[in-house]
Amino acid sequence: MKSSAFGPAAPTTQSPGEAQESKQLENGGGFSRFHLPHSLTFSEGAKRQPTISRVVCQILRGESIVAKTASCQDVLLVRVQTDDGLEGIGEADSSPEVVKAVIDAPFSHNVAMGLRQILVGENPLEHERLWRKMYGGTVYFGRTSVAISAMAAIDMALWDLKGKYYGEPIHRLLGGKYHSKMKAYASILFGRDGEETADRARQWRANGYQAVKFGWEPMGQSEALDIDLVRGAREGFGQEMLLIDAGCVWDARTALRRAHAFHEFNIEWLEEPLVQADVDGYVWLRDRSPVPIAAGEGECGRESFRPLIDRHALDVYQVDISRCGFTDAAYIRGRVAEIGARLCNHCYTSPITVAASLHWLSTCQEAFVFEDCVEDTPFRNELTVERVQAQDGWITVPDLPGLGVTLNEEFVRRHLIAESR
Repeated sequence: MKSSAFGPAAPTTQSPGEAQESKQLENGGGFSRFHLPHSLTFSEGAKRQPTISRVVCQILRGESIVAKTASCQDVLLVRVQTDDGLEGIGEADSSPEVVKAVIDAPFSHNVAMGLRQILVGENPLEHERLWRKMYGGTVYFGRTSVAISAMAAIDMALWDLKGKYYGEPIHRLLGGKYHSKMKAYASILFGRDGEETADRARQWRANGYQAVKFGWEPMGQSEALDIDLVRGAREGFGQEMLLIDAGCVWDARTALRRAHAFHEFNIEWLEEPLVQADVDGYVWLRDRSPVPIAAGEGECGRESFRPLIDRHALDVYQVDISRCGFTDAAYIRGRVAEIGARLCNHCYTSPITVAASLHWLSTCQEAFVFEDCVEDTPFRNELTVERVQAQDGWITVPDLPGLGVTLNEEFVRRHLIAESR
């Protein structure tokens, strides 16, 4: 029996899947365990402990998907319900149908079972133990992709439920917020050329934003066009904070040439210049780039982030709560702080993930800017009763229990296309 700083470990009974996961951890694999600080423990008193009774997936879809894929056109909701009537909500940013299948899947064997089967009957307040149990029970689903996104949606719902149970906002459960408001950057697409990009920059500056990010197409078509796009963005946005998202279009040497070309435009960071899996390329580029390098939006959980953090591959680590969950995002927060790098959220989905991102990022002491998806869609405006949006370029961190947002059930009914049985 092993001991720790918290005293001797109690003997446990493990399923074969959990035993395999524990063996991985003992050998240095898997994810390293972290403990919430003592300040986050609560006295239960005589309060009854809840039990998970249902885990429900709902897929919502708008009228058009293909025509406007750069925004919130569909949503995968997870609703974790307890025997005493509490409910937590979460969201995954992935293919809704695939995430739903991971959660709804029947038992295959001890390391390949649906997440619902793992969770029903458990105490929803024990988020870290449940994360480890989900991780161990889905080993054969893959360790860094959609299975982790499905776990993240459930984890988000568990933290929402936990906040409602204790009557506290999630940022307090995470250790406390450093920021009540955050500077928001308008996250938008480039125009067709520098002139159209400048027009868009002027529009968002007029809307009160003091930071803007331009991204994706047509970046990457030619050096001349790439420079024209960034020059137009700077001319249209004045001297305010400008961020550039390349959208994974170059190899490392081309990215370095672009970084030098963009340096004169005083950009805050160059985001995802390389494909997401090119850790060696990011290490090489960051060591040589005159501008900060940002990435991480596609990473699912701590294991996905581990090589990037261990090798100091980035200047800014972008964490999507709907792909990592609060439990792993708290771990990532601590690791990034250890190496002296910066953190930002990634968020291009519904108000649920916007609220979740605000809770998490507000607990990151060095956080300096918040990604705000400004596309005007019904999901962004109507999915929740509360409007979690920036005003005059600043966005407020929710203070109500849990996530601090309430689903608009009538909107959910109108857009529901599939639901767990």
